[in-house]
Amino acid sequence: MAQALRPNTGVGSLFATDGRPHPVQDALMAVTLVLGLVSFVTAMFDNLHLISSWTGLVGIGTGAYGQWISETTRERFFLILGLGASGVGFFLGMAHGGLFGGLW
Repeated sequence: MAQALRPNTGVGSLFATDGRPHPVQDALMAVTLVLGLVSFVTAMFDNLHLISSWTGLVGIGTGAYGQWISETTRERFFLILGLGASGVGFFLGMAHGGLFGGLW
């Protein structure tokens, strides 16, 4: 329990619970959250299925890689939120027309 007594200070303490900065993991977390939000919001409109499906697919990829290299619980928590939103947006985008629907 000695680790519970250490204060969480430092430059990277906003996103890293171990007190060390994790710039790559934080960037992947932010990108996954933004892509997931865009994919989820655009999935609510039938005519935006291209944006929804592509941002969802890329969000799933960045989120999966971010999960693979994440080091803290906070990173994993926000990556799971982004992955969930990306997955929902991707599948709804696929249901509305898919990745290449309407281009041919």
